Amino acid sequence: MPNKMPNKMPKKIRLSKSLARKTVQQRLAAARKGRAAQVKGLARDRQAADRKANLGELPQWTTAEIAEAFRRFAAANPTPRGELAHINPFTLLVAVVLSAQATDAGVNKATPALFKLADTPEKMVKLGEARLRDLIKTIGLYRTKAKNVIALSKRLIEEHSGQVPHDREALEALAGVGRKTANVVLNIAFGEPTIAVDTHIFRVGNRTGLATGKTPLEVEMKLLAVVPEQYRLHAHHWLILHGRYVCVARRPLCEKCVIADLCKWPGKVVNSPVQIGNANK
Repeated sequence: MPNKMPNKMPKKIRLSKSLARKTVQQRLAAARKGRAAQVKGLARDRQAADRKANLGELPQWTTAEIAEAFRRFAAANPTPRGELAHINPFTLLVAVVLSAQATDAGVNKATPALFKLADTPEKMVKLGEARLRDLIKTIGLYRTKAKNVIALSKRLIEEHSGQVPHDREALEALAGVGRKTANVVLNIAFGEPTIAVDTHIFRVGNRTGLATGKTPLEVEMKLLAVVPEQYRLHAHHWLILHGRYVCVARRPLCEKCVIADLCKWPGKVVNSPVQIGNANK
């Protein structure tokens, strides 16, 4: 009589994975229901918690906790997308340059008319700085940004045959383009696993204790060191969206946070499984 085929996965590992899936589902459901955690009521408690986080005094995350956090982000939003409207790598580059010290929503109001007229460097140069200023005047610092967009368009034509280069050094040599902008373009246009640290990611990294640092570059380097490789491509989007809509500056929405029980910020009280209840119902 032939032997039975052995299970490919030991029972202990199967149970562990099953428990992990159940935990993810439970925490996602709790966040959707607004039951994940409770923010401490007094503003001074939240401010004290933020000060402690900014001083880098929070406990360290374990490797397992980091993996679990990104497992939940992926389960909640498997294919995150950037919120800046664009048509091609060039319009993406322009949109990111325009978004400096401005909101994505504000940029998206101005760019449809612009990109209808100029969606290539050649068309942008032909459009001219004066007309460009008029089209983006609702965006902060529009005069400087118009000058930069025309300058970078000319350089793309002269040095890169009108194409956006797939190269950090070449991108950062363009007018108005710094490391953060280059990271966004490399990630979205070229699929590079870069992490563009804006104000939202900087806040999330420090407040949660996931990646603390005094500068965006320091936070970026720490995130690149700790984010599991399989999650690195989308980490930039997950963290930005988390900071923009959940871990907001004044009062974080911990009750809607999928990683509330992992986060090290002391300004909240995490609800227990009993308090959460069966949020799936």
